[in-house]
Amino acid sequence: MRKTGVAVILAAALLGVTGCGGGSPSSENETETETAASGELVSIEVGVIPIVDVAPIYLGVEQGFFEDEGLELTLTLAQGGAAIVPAVTSGQMAFGFSNVTSMIVGKSKGLPIRMVAPGASTTGDVDADFASVMTLPGSGIEEIADLAGKRVGVNTLNNISDSTISEAVKQAGGDYESIEFVEMQFPDMPAQLDGGNVDAIAAVEPFVTITEAQGAVPVFSNYAEPIKDLTVAVYFTSDQYAQENPEITEKFVRAMTASLEYADQNPDDVRAVLPTYTSLEPDVIEQLTLPRYYGEINQDSLEEVIRISLDRGLIEEEPDLEALLPRSG
Repeated sequence: MRKTGVAVILAAALLGVTGCGGGSPSSENETETETAASGELVSIEVGVIPIVDVAPIYLGVEQGFFEDEGLELTLTLAQGGAAIVPAVTSGQMAFGFSNVTSMIVGKSKGLPIRMVAPGASTTGDVDADFASVMTLPGSGIEEIADLAGKRVGVNTLNNISDSTISEAVKQAGGDYESIEFVEMQFPDMPAQLDGGNVDAIAAVEPFVTITEAQGAVPVFSNYAEPIKDLTVAVYFTSDQYAQENPEITEKFVRAMTASLEYADQNPDDVRAVLPTYTSLEPDVIEQLTLPRYYGEINQDSLEEVIRISLDRGLIEEEPDLEALLPRSG
């Protein structure tokens, strides 16, 4: 597996903010540069989503990794990448969090974006991952191929969930083109499944745990299969910001890498930080399956995402992966 060194979207309605959030847009680039030169902390705004995936950046702030690099973070919570991407490309935010399919689709459309650090990765275990396709007992869906011809709820159409599910069904020998994907917010999925409006849902934590507690059963993890060691989400910035603020970008990457390493080695601390920016109940937090927090982006997995995106028509041509990946050195 080749790796290159340094979504999933949940509704904020169920995951309320109690910690770092809000704040004003980041300072002008000239001000940031002058502040860095003076030795004062540089204030930067980072767009995140209130999900388990972003726990490392909250831990990094808590552990002082960003302060050690001279950075003061304002973590602004958004419902998803649809709000974060334009905020970053317009210069309102310095960095943002998004799933890799959104990054690939955006780059293919000419958006001036660049990944700078990984966000979250699959555990690689199809039976124990932080994302899972869930169904009800007696639905007739017991294996991946059984999803053919079924209605499956996903949080966003033409994105990472429906493309990976259809690819898994294709590889399992099923008629992947007969799947009907239905767009709905993650918090609505349990009720939609229970009400029979869909046959299965593509859930992520905490809704995997919540839905299972309500009687649903997992089919497989579409993040663990069909792509090996999938880098699910990343932190990114705009090409302009990276070019005009190379030192700040490097500092952010170093602090983010330290945060990811700390989170991956201290899962109890990950669970402990979740109540600071979500409203998850303690019993749910205890049962959650956490992502892996690798310090590197798996380039092989991104190439597979590009291949699948081309095959499904999400993109018309392959984006410049070298221009999208973090710069080395």
